[in-house]
Amino acid sequence: MGDSYISGEAGRWRGNSLTNSGSRAGTDRAWTGSGYDPSRVYGQTAANGCHRSDSAEVQGAAGAADTVVNLACSGATTRNVFRASNGGQWFKGEAPQADQLAAVAASYDVETIALSIGGNDLGFASIIEKCAKDYIIWYSYCHDDQQAVVDSKIDAVMADVGKAVDEIRAVMSGAGYNSSAYRIVLQSYPSPIPRGSENRYSESGWSRVLTGGCPFWNKDADWARDGLVPQLADRLRAVAAAKGAQFLDLRDMLQGREVCAKASRLVSASQPPSAAASEWVRWIDSNETQGPIQESMHPNHYGQLAQQRCLALIQGRPSGNHACRNTAGYGASGMYLTGLY
Repeated sequence: MGDSYISGEAGRWRGNSLTNSGSRAGTDRAWTGSGYDPSRVYGQTAANGCHRSDSAEVQGAAGAADTVVNLACSGATTRNVFRASNGGQWFKGEAPQADQLAAVAASYDVETIALSIGGNDLGFASIIEKCAKDYIIWYSYCHDDQQAVVDSKIDAVMADVGKAVDEIRAVMSGAGYNSSAYRIVLQSYPSPIPRGSENRYSESGWSRVLTGGCPFWNKDADWARDGLVPQLADRLRAVAAAKGAQFLDLRDMLQGREVCAKASRLVSASQPPSAAASEWVRWIDSNETQGPIQESMHPNHYGQLAQQRCLALIQGRPSGNHACRNTAGYGASGMYLTGLY
């Protein structure tokens, strides 16, 4: 349940390539051989933009569950999770997710509910846009004013995340479940961009814009990686503790696999897509020459396979909070958990 980071946004892509035609050097999973069909990846949700991909995180529970259900929708906020009777709002033609959960809970024996929410309430998209424009247009930094914006919003956002958990519990109770019959896993967000020192492109010139798709100053990138992402993770962990949910920390999940990271590379005719070497995040394609801009800055197909593995691993850990990280040079099989104390 939740937003784009769990719905499967950007699952269409296996790395990033400068090739704009055909299969885009093998990166575009929507390529049919003669055109592009995003429904091959996103199914019916290619039309409404929820973008629930075939490689979304929930698929990682398939081996331990008879049925997996994806209710998340790209762009969703906490109010799209709440029940309609308690302030919830329809989104992209779909009922509030808690109301959808009621139908699922009545038809299946629900054991685990994974939730990613709060990023859109904080305005992730607008922060990314502001920071990119400050690099491309204004030649100024964004971290100072955007930190102030985050600080002004975060208390209210965390209260709404807590309410989202309460709404899920209310639905489950109404369906006859006691709190010990299922668990809620509240997860944080990974950083889609590397620290400035870990970026393979020079801070000067246009390579970060035209080649890498990562138009951010080093100081802003450092703030996002070591300031914003940890701040949000720590606050979400506190919500999980207060609401009796399990916490999955993803802040370091994409370390070395981010857009423009030195440890990863672009895909080309001579360097085909590789879970071990390609980037795990969709770059910023501001001209939309390769699909819609909404896919930018999300875990791509490889990143989602990694998140699948994280979910599968925490399925085997029924208690405790855990961080999920990757192993350099490996695909999803290299993901591992460390306990948080």
